[in-house]
Amino acid sequence: MARPKKKRTVCFVPSVREFGPLNQDADMLNSVEMSIEELESVRLMDYENLGQETSAEVMGVARSTFQRIYNDARKKIAYSLVQGAVIHIEGGEYRLCDDFTGEGYCFPQQAKEDEK
Repeated sequence: MARPKKKRTVCFVPSVREFGPLNQDADMLNSVEMSIEELESVRLMDYENLGQETSAEVMGVARSTFQRIYNDARKKIAYSLVQGAVIHIEGGEYRLCDDFTGEGYCFPQQAKEDEK
């Protein structure tokens, strides 16, 4: 029997959940699904400029798990850019961080200080 997936901690839930090419029929587009935790991994690494170890700690997962989540997200972004696919952001195995206010995103201050 498989072990149940551990919920990843996220501190950001996007208000816009669909990205893609402009001026094309929706019927003509292919799409890719990105989970909330995949988006969170990109936010932490590429937007917040945190390292993998710190990002993994923020999300409450092992570094190797974080790396897999991040690599999956980057592949989906690359596919969307190259193929002109729409990215739908939804679902996943996550829980909101304790500091989440529901407005924008929160960021555990300790993680940012640890990265310096």
